[in-house]
Amino acid sequence: MKTLDQCNWKAYPITDIFTITATKSGIDRNKLTGESGDFPYITRTDNNNAWDSFIGHQPKYKMDSGNVISVGLDTQTAFYQPIPFYTGQNLQVFSNEHMNKHIAMFILPLLKIQLKKFNWGGNGATLGRLKRLHIMLPSTPEGTPDYTFMEEYMCQKEQTILAKYKVHISNMLDNQSLIGGGGKSSNVNWKEFYFTDVFTEIQRGKRLKRADHSNGKMPYVSSTALCNGVDGFLGNTESVNIFSNCITIANSGSVGSAFFHSYEFVASDHVTKLQNKEVSKYAYLFMLPIINRLAEKYSFNREINDKRIKRERFVLPATPEGTPDFAYMDAYMRNIELQQLLKYLQHLNVCL
Repeated sequence: MKTLDQCNWKAYPITDIFTITATKSGIDRNKLTGESGDFPYITRTDNNNAWDSFIGHQPKYKMDSGNVISVGLDTQTAFYQPIPFYTGQNLQVFSNEHMNKHIAMFILPLLKIQLKKFNWGGNGATLGRLKRLHIMLPSTPEGTPDYTFMEEYMCQKEQTILAKYKVHISNMLDNQSLIGGGGKSSNVNWKEFYFTDVFTEIQRGKRLKRADHSNGKMPYVSSTALCNGVDGFLGNTESVNIFSNCITIANSGSVGSAFFHSYEFVASDHVTKLQNKEVSKYAYLFMLPIINRLAEKYSFNREINDKRIKRERFVLPATPEGTPDFAYMDAYMRNIELQQLLKYLQHLNVCL
């Protein structure tokens, strides 16, 4: 197959490539009805493929068909939507009769480059401005978009990545340390523990003003509920708190959001480190969803301060001696990971 450099590239008006239409639903969140369901509710967010949540059938609104690209006006977000969906306000649908997953994956980065010229406010991605865009694509000798090349190129990329991932999964399965026990949770003795009984180090991060941030490669963990709590990457090494191999819990912002970090990171003063150096990664992962329940207790107006966090309690498996059963937690999560890896490997064997 020829490379990207060997392609003949041509600028096409965006309206020559896509039919651009408004979404069929455009539902405000407060007008959603029913319980959660199987249909994606698409908004203008730049996260999670723009999938805000999954909702049930909305009798008063029509759904958009899948196999299209959704574009958020003002936010300049663009994602491939493989299945039928509902949307919030101010989204457009880009459709193309040649579209499939691989062609969409080829075009999306090129489309996003063009969307970067817009920004929030007076220069947002309005429908009129979108229709005046041009996009560079590989071209056939006849001057039409080379959809065949785009699809084959992305298929090849996908196969290469899947093959690497299969090797990685196989190597993990060969690691005998993954194979653990971990019986049913119904057979376990559960006991309530104070955080101070479980974690030997409970320490707040350190304030670092945005103006003092320097560019770097070390994760900066703050009170966001996204991206494992990572809010950026810094080069600061002085007058900061650097932690690793621990759980962080957000004291403010997305209060109660907890994440495990196996790597070194700079901690903001909006998170607290929970650490016990005798605890394994798997035991930490066992405790995470239990700790995350604190988000139901606290809020933006009732933050987790230093006194409150030391008074907190949670329920964990206990040994016959009444101490936290870290060995059980470790084995339970190793077994969960093993089962997931086997599923991934089975899926990869089908794809390759």
